[in-house]
Amino acid sequence: MVDVPVTGPQRGLRLPKFNQIVAARRFQAWAARFPLTRGMVRREGEALFDILAGFCHAQVLTTLVALEVPARLMNGAMAIETLADAVQVPHARMQILVRAGAALGILRIRRGARVALTRRGAALVGVPGLQQMILHHDVLYRDLADPVAFFRGETKPELAGFWPYVFGGDVAPDVAETYSDLMAQSQALVAEDTLAAVPFKGIEHLMDVGGGTGAFLTAASAAQRKMRMTLFDLPAVVPGATARFAQAGIAGRTTIVPGSFRSDDLPTGADAISLIRVLYDHSDDTVAALLRKCFAALPAGGRLIISEPMRGDHKPTRAGDVYFAIYTLAMETGCARSPSEIAALCRAAGFDNVAVQRARRPFVTTAITAQKP
Repeated sequence: MVDVPVTGPQRGLRLPKFNQIVAARRFQAWAARFPLTRGMVRREGEALFDILAGFCHAQVLTTLVALEVPARLMNGAMAIETLADAVQVPHARMQILVRAGAALGILRIRRGARVALTRRGAALVGVPGLQQMILHHDVLYRDLADPVAFFRGETKPELAGFWPYVFGGDVAPDVAETYSDLMAQSQALVAEDTLAAVPFKGIEHLMDVGGGTGAFLTAASAAQRKMRMTLFDLPAVVPGATARFAQAGIAGRTTIVPGSFRSDDLPTGADAISLIRVLYDHSDDTVAALLRKCFAALPAGGRLIISEPMRGDHKPTRAGDVYFAIYTLAMETGCARSPSEIAALCRAAGFDNVAVQRARRPFVTTAITAQKP
């Protein structure tokens, strides 16, 4: 074991020695009583228990969404028994579910055994795509049923089959429709935060690569009403994108070019290219090749816009280093990357003026911009 010098309360102790002291039951009992440490002991204990109970928290959330409890409460409070009958859950079990939802801050129990939504619960209904993503997690839960085997690489994750486009090749239209719908539903917040973080002024023609059925371009079209747009993605998503652009009334200034960035060159003519939640789906080699294609397709001075959830650079984050890192691991391709890692890939492809444009909600997305010299 290597001794690592540390600072803070344990300064002067070698880390293994300090860990042995903290782990000792006698020390824990003393620290829980001592006035200067008992608050810290309680907070650390609660935090550890929250991690332990996290799976149960997620299952409560999934159940509430699957039973449409938040949606049913949008118009006002209901008696718990009435709600139980409506969702066909025994009254006694509904009491437990409601109290669990209240403990998580989603529900509020009122006098007279009535249940209502909190602000958090109302936001759960209103955040685009959130409920669809929660219900989609049943696939990830099954993949993590044996977490040790999962991290050892001994399992065949089901999630890898849900997103077949990341492996290249043709995708059946019905399969494309399934994942495209989920991607589009969950794209709204990413688009909103990207458009708020990245200045699009001066862009005359934006090409969105790997944009699915055009959810991001549709959002961008509302913010930049004179901008021309091109969508480049697999042929299977063309019908959905055509319908979306027609419904949004922007078909006249959009072009759809079917193709795969794995095997095809990107169209030229755009002065900016966006990659929205694309890179983390793919390996470093695929990303490097894609960035070189973006560089080749852009004119001098052309801009590259990357937006997706990212890992922390120096400090791990729960969103990037836990959720998205594990999710992409289950996909069996790609990985969550830090801003500095993506910036390095951009520079290696020839881009300069690489800058991190931190969005309002890093757990939703972080944006990076770069320019072709």
